Amino acid sequence: MKMSNRGLAELAGHEGIVTSRYKDSVGIWTIGVGHTQAAGPPDPAKDTRTYEVQELIELFRKDVAKYEADVLRAVKVPLTQTQFDALVSFHYNTGGISNAQLTKSLNAKDYKRAGDQFMGWSKPAEIIPRRQKEQKLFQSGVYSNGGMANVYPASASGAVQWGKGKRIDVLKLLENKPTPPPSKPDDAGASVPSDGSSPPPRTPSTILAEIRALHEELAAAIG
Repeated sequence: MKMSNRGLAELAGHEGIVTSRYKDSVGIWTIGVGHTQAAGPPDPAKDTRTYEVQELIELFRKDVAKYEADVLRAVKVPLTQTQFDALVSFHYNTGGISNAQLTKSLNAKDYKRAGDQFMGWSKPAEIIPRRQKEQKLFQSGVYSNGGMANVYPASASGAVQWGKGKRIDVLKLLENKPTPPPSKPDDAGASVPSDGSSPPPRTPSTILAEIRALHEELAAAIG
């Protein structure tokens, strides 16, 4: 299973998105939706640039894959999409899916007790509204953030500028599929991708067609 786009948007709504590096609550350099050096490149401790939100969404997709895999390893019973989304969100925040009581209840097929046990992870108190939303998603299949999340800048010293946040539609960005870059002609007139990769190989039939086309152009110019 993978998180749905709605689940990813819900998780981004819980976490928030910061467009340049900042220091988290324990002083670790972080960027985007909770990305740190431990998750792989880029390393926020060395990367000082400001990112476009769409770039951070793609980075977020990659980071979430580890947490999806952790949930699939820990949970041995079938899950609905909304239950899975809720569990990945819980694990992204707590890192506790492998030893949580709710996981033990799930694997005993006691889904009701597992849902109740989301609230066993309620410290600090500021996390309670998020945990309630994850619980609601698990128990009732209801997403709470409407696909929206807050985006914040950070200062050069790594302080998130909470007062300059803006609300964006993350679900819409998640549903945007990247399109391949347009082709551009090379010096010989052949079409090559604009990203600089090699064009398709020329076959004898395509070469013959090019020669015929050149002859026709030459004849038209002379005639």
